[in-house]
Amino acid sequence: MDGVIIVLIVLILVFILLFLRYVPLGLWINARASGAGVKISSLIGMRFRRISPQKIVNAYIKACKAGLDVTTDMLETHFLAGGNVEKVINALISAKQASIDLSFTTACAIDLAGRDVLQAVQMSVLPKVIETPPVAAIAKDGIELRAKARVTVRTNIERLVGGAGEETIIARVGEGIVTTIGSSATHKAVLENPDLISQTVLDKGLDKGTAYEILSIDIADVDVGRNIGAQLQMDQAEADRRIAQAKAEERRAMAVAREQEMKAATQEMRAKVVEAEAKVPEAMAEALREGKLGVMDYYNMKNTIADTEMREGIAKAATPANETPKPAPSAK
Repeated sequence: MDGVIIVLIVLILVFILLFLRYVPLGLWINARASGAGVKISSLIGMRFRRISPQKIVNAYIKACKAGLDVTTDMLETHFLAGGNVEKVINALISAKQASIDLSFTTACAIDLAGRDVLQAVQMSVLPKVIETPPVAAIAKDGIELRAKARVTVRTNIERLVGGAGEETIIARVGEGIVTTIGSSATHKAVLENPDLISQTVLDKGLDKGTAYEILSIDIADVDVGRNIGAQLQMDQAEADRRIAQAKAEERRAMAVAREQEMKAATQEMRAKVVEAEAKVPEAMAEALREGKLGVMDYYNMKNTIADTEMREGIAKAATPANETPKPAPSAK
């Protein structure tokens, strides 16, 4: 008999442990005390669906206290979809207190899209300042300017799903800075009126298609960089000098080649003259043998040659170094 009682006690304890394991009684009591009635069957179903009852019930209690029209089934659906139930409820409470129109469906869509819905609501109330990196641009006078801007943005809840992020805002603002500086006649005009950049960027409507609304664009700093125009002119002049030097070197090489050709031609002519002069004695000897040239004719020719050489020597001796010697008169 005692053994049966012990078995019954053990079975009762096991049943109580299993009941407390699958039925979070303390959580149910907490929900009932907070005015957020949750059925025991719902809590048991959460256990079987591998949903954390504590996260769902705590979020439901918070929603009921804030007066939100939310059910546990809606919270379970978002939890099973991989969303952050607590962050969605906190965002809805913040939006309601700030009089921002945000539905539970929109908040869940924003959360499932990978964006921080609570931060988005906070940015709708308190705008955020985005500082762009230094953007370099060149004015028409060739002077480089580097500008930094501070962009004040506010979250646009309606465009948060599918809208572009901060990177797009920064890229578009940088494009506007480059356009404004590049269209300026001189860099001094930009330095004197930096608000030209802000006005041009704002007029372009850069927040179109993004998840933000641009409230203002302030130019934080404008620095003067290099004189790109002068540098380009110097580079062009250096390139022209190298081209001219290459052409001059080419002409010099061609002149040297022509000089070498002329020297070779002169040497060839001299060789032919020497060769012809070497044949003169043979021709004269042949003429003497054949009787075509007499002895007196030979001596007269020699006297004429000697007389011509003497006249040329006298003329060279009498002519100063800076004057051109006159040709000797021909012997008759």
